[in-house]
Amino acid sequence: MALTALTALSAVPGAVPGAVPGAVPAHAAAPDVVAVDFARRTGPVHGGATGMLYGLSDPGVPGDPLIAGARPRTVAQKAPDGDQHPNGDALVIADGFFAAGGEEIVIYMQDVYSRWPYENLGIDDYLAKVDTMVRKVVRDRPADKDRFVWVPFNEPDGIWYQDWTTLRQKFFDDWKAVVGRIRSIDPQARIVGPNEAAYRPGRLRDFLTWAKDATCGGRDCLPDIMAWHELSRGSLADYRGHHEHYRAMERELGIAPLPVNIDEYGNRRDMSVPGQLIQWISMFEDTKVDADMAYWTYAGNLDDHAARTRQANGGWWLLKWYADLAGQTVTATPPRLGAPDTVQAVAAVDESARRGTILVGGGAQPVRLDVTGLDPALFGGQVDVVVSRTTWTGYEGDALKPPVVAAERATVSGGSLRIDLPGGDVMAAYRVTVVPSGGRVPVPDAPWTASVEAESATLTAAQVYDQDTTADPQKYATSGRRDVGSMNSPRSAVTFPVTVPRDGRYRLGIFHGANKTPGRHALFVDGAFDQVVQYSANLGWTYRGRADVEVELSAGVHELSVRTSADGTTPLPGSDVTLDKFDLTEVTGPARAAYPADEARLSGGARLTRSGEGPAITLGGAARAAFFVAAGEDGYHDLTLTYRAEQAGDLDVRVDGRAIPGVRAARPGEGVSRVRLHLPAGISQVRVAGPAGLRLRELATVRTAQADVRAHRVEAERAALAGTARVVTVPATSGSNASGGAYVDNLGGGPGNTLTLTRPAGFGPGEYVLVTHYANADRNTGHQYNTDVISRFLDITETGGTTARGVFRHNYAWDNFWPQTTPLTLTTDDGAIVLGNAHTPGPTIDRVELARLVLEVTNQPARS
Repeated sequence: MALTALTALSAVPGAVPGAVPGAVPAHAAAPDVVAVDFARRTGPVHGGATGMLYGLSDPGVPGDPLIAGARPRTVAQKAPDGDQHPNGDALVIADGFFAAGGEEIVIYMQDVYSRWPYENLGIDDYLAKVDTMVRKVVRDRPADKDRFVWVPFNEPDGIWYQDWTTLRQKFFDDWKAVVGRIRSIDPQARIVGPNEAAYRPGRLRDFLTWAKDATCGGRDCLPDIMAWHELSRGSLADYRGHHEHYRAMERELGIAPLPVNIDEYGNRRDMSVPGQLIQWISMFEDTKVDADMAYWTYAGNLDDHAARTRQANGGWWLLKWYADLAGQTVTATPPRLGAPDTVQAVAAVDESARRGTILVGGGAQPVRLDVTGLDPALFGGQVDVVVSRTTWTGYEGDALKPPVVAAERATVSGGSLRIDLPGGDVMAAYRVTVVPSGGRVPVPDAPWTASVEAESATLTAAQVYDQDTTADPQKYATSGRRDVGSMNSPRSAVTFPVTVPRDGRYRLGIFHGANKTPGRHALFVDGAFDQVVQYSANLGWTYRGRADVEVELSAGVHELSVRTSADGTTPLPGSDVTLDKFDLTEVTGPARAAYPADEARLSGGARLTRSGEGPAITLGGAARAAFFVAAGEDGYHDLTLTYRAEQAGDLDVRVDGRAIPGVRAARPGEGVSRVRLHLPAGISQVRVAGPAGLRLRELATVRTAQADVRAHRVEAERAALAGTARVVTVPATSGSNASGGAYVDNLGGGPGNTLTLTRPAGFGPGEYVLVTHYANADRNTGHQYNTDVISRFLDITETGGTTARGVFRHNYAWDNFWPQTTPLTLTTDDGAIVLGNAHTPGPTIDRVELARLVLEVTNQPARS
């Protein structure tokens, strides 16, 4: 069987719109062949390849559903009360990390120091700090202190102990002292090391030879977890050899195999890019080690995989797909194993779900999957193949549920089939699922889309810049490795043609870099001004975000032009913005997404079963199904559950932990329950339980923007202000997106500096959300390469009721407003809502929106 996954990419050279599934165009490049053998098992899925260094910064940053969806096994964070960075404290983030499914926190002990490289104040100074931090963990976390592991020295080959010839014994002595001190406080503590900046076999052999015979705190001085870093493009070629060499060294020295954590890996160009990440994930999963992505930017964004606070970018979806793998890995053999920037893959079979999954990407050529070993006892003689695609959306560009770009019901012959994937997008990765056929024949749902590189457009008063991430992998990722800048003239313009297939609305996604300030461009269609494009501020010129606007186009050819001026003479505020790429996508109606049973994570004894009606999850008792749903904007959505009930009974539905009352199987048989509820932009976790025997088939969402009028919206400058809180008028020179031309700053920093929202009639007791449009550019300065951003907080108090804490992560500029949702439970009839912070400064605020969490619930039999 040949299955070709194609979307209509009419503006991408080499893409073939309308190709027939199974047909390979005569002019197509020869495919890279990846052989996947589901009969050759390589061990249980380890799932440790997507840990993070400083991936979390504060409770709620990033959003809990993003952490749970990516489900890193390990994170590496700073020592309690450490000074290296303003946030990322291991104890502060622990509860949220463990609740999201995390297993182990790696404590970088030397991050207690403020300077980089660490200031060397002598071993006695360090030992005193070690004593304090270990005692604090033992005191504060007595029930789970074993889930914290300790890194005594970080990159000692470059810090404190560079000259191995003269400092080798000094390192041994200091290791013995520090490890001995840790174990004197907690004899069961686990130690990680030596944690050098690269794999250095000579130093490592010396260390292991000494450590296995030396005594540290009553036992040998070996680490409990072996660690080193892989921080270059060359690591993609060399890591497997490093791992093999290390295992051989263990055997030679008579050391039992230690767990391994490559607790820093990758470069800036890898983070957020699915086609890059799959190369790292595959080799770490192949060797069954833990590995933590490097921290190059700032804490709290999952190492560049969280857009804003709780939105996913394209790279996050690959992390989520990897976290979904269960069962046993199987052999997936690419054409060039270990060659940087080539196609790589990881594959697994989950026998309990009767599902095979392949994650593949990283190459520019088309890919052919030669799949063998499909056991008919597991998969049957006919299978459903579904191909989903995630690609780069920028660091701050959100990605909704990845589209299904190809799907087919196919007959398996001799346990084999062939699946063809398109080429042309080196930044993309694919998830291919193979399951026994059942239910509706699967179909693609990808809309028509076209992409244009900014550097390939017609430029006026602008310049192309090279951003070669192969030559310099520490550059931030750029589509096509070039972008357009110097948009600093009123005549600056980027103009390009598009051909659209039919009349309708199209969404133009503009990949941009607005350097720490919001900005604007003018969009012209066929030479006429259409609208102003509003850009959010970004970290820098090459740390990409994406701005989306919608345009009405008739079928045929059109010219789009992005310009710095609407009149050709006056630059728009903040218009010096870099441009990388344009995506044009057909809008086919309200945003909707379906999450079939195969996409749920199961717990508590929930079982996935298959029948002629398709897959379903059997619930009852403690059984739970968890879905991670994506919303493109804050507002009301219809969430629909489709199921078959053996008996009438209540469904326990929880959205981000909040119970949704009233969802019920009204009677035995096929049923549908619909909840109209307010979802925040980004990822939400929906957990479902039900009466015994209920078979949950699907969860679906659809945007219901017409219901947003039910929310109560107030401009901050029109609310009651107290203390130092003041109204700031946006100057004409600002590219701010403040909605009313003004905002409020100087909130918090004292008990009386507040903003008060009066509740309107009809907003009595109940479950609510408060959407705060805020800005926060607070940060420390001084670190060599990390941006030490600082989150701010507001205490949101119902007069006569309770207080909730809202968290507001850094967003680059004080007049750059993002929405952030805080859950509220109101208990009084009309108590005013007061926003403030008695101790530290809060963010600036543009407006707030108060909305009931749930508007309505309906339960009814399914239509036949």
